[in-house]
Amino acid sequence: MKIAIVDYKGGNVQSVLFALERLGVQATLTADHDVLRRADKVLFPGEGEAASAMRELRAQGLHELLPTLTQPFLGICLGMQLLGRHTEEGGGTDMLGILPFDVVRFTAAGPEHKIPHMGWNNLQQLRSPLFEGLQADDFVYFVHSYYAPVGDYTIAEAEYPAPFSAAVQHNNFYAVQFHTEKSGPVGTRILENFLKL
Repeated sequence: MKIAIVDYKGGNVQSVLFALERLGVQATLTADHDVLRRADKVLFPGEGEAASAMRELRAQGLHELLPTLTQPFLGICLGMQLLGRHTEEGGGTDMLGILPFDVVRFTAAGPEHKIPHMGWNNLQQLRSPLFEGLQADDFVYFVHSYYAPVGDYTIAEAEYPAPFSAAVQHNNFYAVQFHTEKSGPVGTRILENFLKL
C-alpha cells in the first residue's frame, strides 16, 4: 500500500510518520503531484496558522490538486480546518473549500474554558467507519483555538463548552480536529481504521 503525507511545510509531520511506523507502515512525505495522485491513501497533518499554510499550498499548486484526489484522504488538526471554505484566523483566509464549513474562534465561556482548547476531551456522536471499535466518551488529544461548527458533514463531536466538529467527512475526504498521533490507543485505532478504508 502506498501512503503519502502532504508536504506543505506544516508542523507535526514527524509524529505522524512515527505513528504510522509503529503500525508497520512506511509513508512518503511529498508535494509531488504525481506521487500524491498515485497514492492509495493520503494524510494531511498540520499545526500552526492557516494563512501561511494556504500560501505554501498555493505556491506548490496543491490548492488545485488536493480537491481532485479520489482516494481516502485524512486531514489532521489544521489539516482538517484547511478543508473548509474560510477561517476567521489572522483576519480571515480563504481555504480549500472541499467541505462546506467556515472556521471560527472559540469564545471563552468562563475561566474553566481557556483558549486554546488544549488537552484531552471525549468524543461524542460517532458516525463513521473511521471510529469502528471505539465508543462515545473515548478521549483524544486536542490543541486548537478555532473550530468547525457542527453540520451535516460532522461524523464526531466534542464540547468546549458547546458542541463542535471533532471529525468531518465529505465523500473520500475524512478529517479530525484532534491529534490521532498523540491520542494513544484511540488515535492508533483511528489510523488503523483509515488505512482499512
